[in-house]
Amino acid sequence: MFVPGEHRRMIDKAFTLHADAMMMDIEDGVAPAEKENARRQIAASLDWFADHLKSEPNYRTPARYVRVNAVGSERLIDDFKAVVRPGLEGLVVPKVDSIAQIRIVEDELGRAEVARHVPGGSVKLLIAIESPIGLFNAYAIASSSPRIVGLIFGAEDFTREMNLPVRREAEAVDLIYARSAIATAAAAAHVQAVDGVWVDLKDLEGLKRFARQARRLGMTGISIIHPSQIDEANAAFTPSPEDIAYAREVLQAFDEARARGAGAIAFRGQLLDYPIVDRARATMALAQSLGVA
Repeated sequence: MFVPGEHRRMIDKAFTLHADAMMMDIEDGVAPAEKENARRQIAASLDWFADHLKSEPNYRTPARYVRVNAVGSERLIDDFKAVVRPGLEGLVVPKVDSIAQIRIVEDELGRAEVARHVPGGSVKLLIAIESPIGLFNAYAIASSSPRIVGLIFGAEDFTREMNLPVRREAEAVDLIYARSAIATAAAAAHVQAVDGVWVDLKDLEGLKRFARQARRLGMTGISIIHPSQIDEANAAFTPSPEDIAYAREVLQAFDEARARGAGAIAFRGQLLDYPIVDRARATMALAQSLGVA
């Protein structure tokens, strides 16, 4: 969930929500005059969390990420100096088009970690793909650094460069190619794929369709902009009771067939192959990790 970095009250509330990650913003969501204030508010929140852990070691929040300004911006170094500190888990790096930009981030981030006595390599990177050239380079970017944990789609900047209509149609069908390509690049690099935002806060039904479509495209999550969107986003990426029941039946049929020494495994009139069984195992593992199975 994106959280404006200059609003400490919003950051504090985000610490208590059931989102997987919070992305405290210093980039496009913050006016130029407020960027220094955003750095101070984010730094204070991260310091509070680090101090709180000393008295309550099991205290948990959404993963704590900060979206910094773009590589090449004069503001980026100031962002690193302010927010790279104990309590930070990762950075969202916007508008990445090339591996060369990743190398700049790695160098500056390494220096910031040393300066703040943060273990080297501990701050992870979520890379925003927001342009056509970034899309074509997505796999190379995603696989270019061990710090990278995922790709996130910056739909608004991408649609501007593609000169797409201002209003999205249906479930963002005009972006299916780009979204699918990012999901594929992320899967090839074995990192997460996070879809863009659903901007209409009043249209929760549209959000539901969009999130489900993102899951069907191979995304592992979506980004959101308001707490009211959390439940629908989580629901789309949580195995349903029907999914869990089907996965259990697949695994049971597989185990019974193997116990009989059967070569071909039949299930509901279909042959089960290993990719289906592997997906069933993955579904059960995800459901168990989320406490729904």
